[in-house]
Amino acid sequence: MSGVSDAIKAILFDKDGTLFDFRGTWDAWAAGFLPELSGGDADVLAELARVLSFDLKSQAFLPNSVVIAGSNREISQMIAGALKRKDVAMVEQELADSAAKAPLAPVVELAPFLNGLKQAGYKLGVMTNDAHSVADAHLKSAGVHELFDFICGSDSGFGAKPEPEPLLAFCSHVQVDPFHTVMLGDSAHDLQAARAAGMAGVGVLTGVARAPELAPLADAVLNDISELPAWLDKKAMRR
Repeated sequence: MSGVSDAIKAILFDKDGTLFDFRGTWDAWAAGFLPELSGGDADVLAELARVLSFDLKSQAFLPNSVVIAGSNREISQMIAGALKRKDVAMVEQELADSAAKAPLAPVVELAPFLNGLKQAGYKLGVMTNDAHSVADAHLKSAGVHELFDFICGSDSGFGAKPEPEPLLAFCSHVQVDPFHTVMLGDSAHDLQAARAAGMAGVGVLTGVARAPELAPLADAVLNDISELPAWLDKKAMRR
């Protein structure tokens, strides 16, 4: 990998479906958490699966699931409705507590990958629509928390994707303008946020969305984040 290019000086990652394989992490988590939430009631479980678009037969989220790109608050509101509970804030805390213990499936060996980017001079951040506490827990569990200059959840005070504000907060924090920043993510929300923030957007195929959905919104679509250094080098060579 070459040094920092004229074009890109800061890299902002989505978390789920980008740093961690979505299906390897969240399908497995939901298969255990939803039956627990239902209290053993098959009808309640079916309703939870319906509102969250989780296929009980295949034990997998469907492409239209709110879980893929929604905020913890949005997901909690859906769960609370299915459970006929009014204490959405409590449901949100229960969701965060469970999600923090989800089985993680890193897309690559994250520590050496991220260290390589740091050594090349890039500023690094994570912006997820998950809760900040869950992001902290996952990144600490993966041993990479300290490698990021900025970590932001949908409840960190800057809003949630696809709005640009949390992405711009990263740029402000690391003092790099959006034009010199790239956002990597697995969903349309990630790429829409990047476009709204005025930064490059790169899609990855380690989530649920496929290339035809991501390509119209992206500067590039990669199989996974391991292809990022080559894309950065190629982008630098074009300048």
